[in-house]
Amino acid sequence: MANIVEISDLSRPELDVYTRLTEAQLRSRRDPSRAMLIAESTKVIGHALDAGLQPVSLLMERRHIHGDAEELIRRCGDVPVYTGDRELLASLTGYALTRGILCAMKRPAIPSPEEVCRNARRVAVLEGIVDPTNVGAIFRSAAALGMDAVLVTPTCCDPFHRRAVRVSMGTVFQVPWAWIGTENEDWPEKGLRTLRGLGFAAAAMALNDRAVSVEDPVLRQEERLALILGTEGDGLDPRTVAACDYTVRIPMSHGVDSLNVAAAGAVAFWELRVRDR
Repeated sequence: MANIVEISDLSRPELDVYTRLTEAQLRSRRDPSRAMLIAESTKVIGHALDAGLQPVSLLMERRHIHGDAEELIRRCGDVPVYTGDRELLASLTGYALTRGILCAMKRPAIPSPEEVCRNARRVAVLEGIVDPTNVGAIFRSAAALGMDAVLVTPTCCDPFHRRAVRVSMGTVFQVPWAWIGTENEDWPEKGLRTLRGLGFAAAAMALNDRAVSVEDPVLRQEERLALILGTEGDGLDPRTVAACDYTVRIPMSHGVDSLNVAAAGAVAFWELRVRDR
């Protein structure tokens, strides 16, 4: 039975997860058992539930309770469903950007690179990408365009960042992912050794004189290939590029030198996907 809780202000401590906790506090590295994330919209929350995430509470306008959130509420069991006037919820930072339904969920345990790569043939590696919008967009492309897993370096934005989750349309709960290292010093040397130990050839998406076209058939022939995408602006660390098996570029027209990292990832994922599945 739905546990509907009417609210008249946002000062209740139970609402801190929506109103006052920062992303770092939600992640709660000091106490992983208390770590949470925020999922937004019926579709994204549904993907999270499908992936086995545990809901803690819901926040929504009254009109959703017997509307498009009715099935979600049923799936969430007896967790509190906080609801109030539209004007009240509109004062909540970021609420107007959502589909009107928020869900606080326990953050799941993150598997190891070995676990997510066990049966993978194509993985994306995100090196130091700090914009959650780009991270979310890359996950959405990875899900749609044939990547089996995503590995994230320690300097990268958290894929469970609220905006990354939203932009990904919930694919961060569908594509297996793992941190490749826990400290900044774990990448690139140690991380690339891990990839090679798992049987992957490493392809750096970068511009230099030895770069081959993303259309080069040699790349498609690799049984296991890791596509490494670099941070916005500066791109990949030169040490990463030097240590990879390939440097890969996307041919450009009209004098354009490069694409946004999320767009470049989508092109590379499509071109280098495994075609014999």
